[in-house]
Amino acid sequence: MSKEKELQAFERLLNIMDDLREKCPWDKKQTMQSLRHLTIEETYELGDAILDNDLNEVKKELGDVLLHIVFYAKIGSETNTFDIADVCHEICEKLIFRHPHIYSDTVVANEEEVKQNWEKLKLKEGKKSVLEGVPKSLPALVKASRIQDKVKAVGFDWDEPHQVWDKVQEELQELQEEVNSQNQDKIEAEFGDVLFSMINYARFLKINPEDALERTNKKFIKRFQYLEEKAALGGKALSEMTLSEMDVFWNEAKKLG
Repeated sequence: MSKEKELQAFERLLNIMDDLREKCPWDKKQTMQSLRHLTIEETYELGDAILDNDLNEVKKELGDVLLHIVFYAKIGSETNTFDIADVCHEICEKLIFRHPHIYSDTVVANEEEVKQNWEKLKLKEGKKSVLEGVPKSLPALVKASRIQDKVKAVGFDWDEPHQVWDKVQEELQELQEEVNSQNQDKIEAEFGDVLFSMINYARFLKINPEDALERTNKKFIKRFQYLEEKAALGGKALSEMTLSEMDVFWNEAKKLG
């Protein structure tokens, strides 16, 4: 598609947003606060489509997310705070500033140096900590990943994967000690340390821990639903079956994938 057609499509969306805001009772009532939870939901739906590698669904969900961006910009324009042009220019200026290896004379050797420069430039923008950019409302697992990525960019990191694995083993030992002591608060603290260390290890293995866990979630759901179907075909409820009986169907499900 040509650039002209892309711009026409975006203009069409802006015009429709103007119509909805003026004429639709639901759209007229919305605020940034009322849209917030819906935006989060749309972002998760996009994430699901990406994990499923459903490109047609990715296209649809990207449209939903784009609508929300346009909606926020429309609300901002109504108070003369900002509009969609301001949003576009703001991100353009940020991208130009944070890519001096493209728009200036900075030389980088690889992706890692790009990341390091990115964090240094963010500090020049007025941030006092490299961790300021980690949203407080991120899910804890994703937040841990982002924290570790950011501190790595300024050199706070292990050198070798085996060092991280040793740390995981150390944290597991400390968790077991607290389990034996039966101090619930300390058990929770040590369990958190184990998870944080495992997420760090995933980074060294070049695995996205969120994707890995979601993959396991989907696998478990598929196998458990197979178990439910088989039980129903046999005229039984799961609550009426022994664990050994359920294991038969569970093992069948594992063979299916």
